Amino acid sequence: MSSPSSPSRHGLPQPADLLAAMPFAAGLGIELKEATAERTVGSLAWSPEVCTAGGALHGGALMALADSVGAVCAYLNLPEGAAGTSTVESKTNFLRAVTAGHVHATARPLHLGGTLIVVQTDLRDDRDRLVGQTTQTQIVLRKDAG
Repeated sequence: MSSPSSPSRHGLPQPADLLAAMPFAAGLGIELKEATAERTVGSLAWSPEVCTAGGALHGGALMALADSVGAVCAYLNLPEGAAGTSTVESKTNFLRAVTAGHVHATARPLHLGGTLIVVQTDLRDDRDRLVGQTTQTQIVLRKDAG
């Protein structure tokens, strides 16, 4: 994820600006509700356009939600001098189907290093049931030195 343009009055980018820096996520319908270094929260509404057979939300849509919310969490934890992040590994366990409502993603950092940032994202349905969990590794991109 590269740098969004307009910080808030506290120096952190606004959720809408962070989402705008990820056109795929915005186009998919992902909403970013909260964005801090400690916790990033987003959601995706169920719709027939993002389903697989039987009306279940497609696993790729769930992974895109987790990857996007997790990327924001990693971005907000970048070390000084970093230019952005990029996902280098992502693993998702799917625990139940989502056939209506919304999926809510909550990402928290597990490891904050100078080269790698690891984020865990829990995916829950409207009844607060765990529907999936993603652990992703983001590489820290450095500004070109020359």
